[in-house]
Amino acid sequence: QVQLVESGGGLVHAGGSLRLSCAASGSIANVYLMGWYRQAPGKQRELVAVTTSSTTNYGQSVKGRFTISRDTVKNTTDLQMNSLKPEDTAVYYCKMVVLTSTLVYDYWGQGTQVTVSS
Repeated sequence: QVQLVESGGGLVHAGGSLRLSCAASGSIANVYLMGWYRQAPGKQRELVAVTTSSTTNYGQSVKGRFTISRDTVKNTTDLQMNSLKPEDTAVYYCKMVVLTSTLVYDYWGQGTQVTVSS
């Protein structure tokens, strides 16, 4: 059973920084993608940042402020968030996609709350 466990959320003032971490448990092979999405109250879940072995993509609203990193051996991913704004307030979810020759597995963490005060 694969589980993703996030940590690092919390309350921070505008302009501050937080670092989120996500670790995948279990023996996992063929991890294609790891990344982060977020969902604010009343809004749809949106892309924050995702990374594969060849590409990294950021949501437009976080470009230049957030940085994603990934350890492909440990199957972990971190999200460094700088210059935080109140509109970054959301539940942040870790995502992992595993590819086999025939199937795609999509895993999500339970989410971690990030609150940015003005």
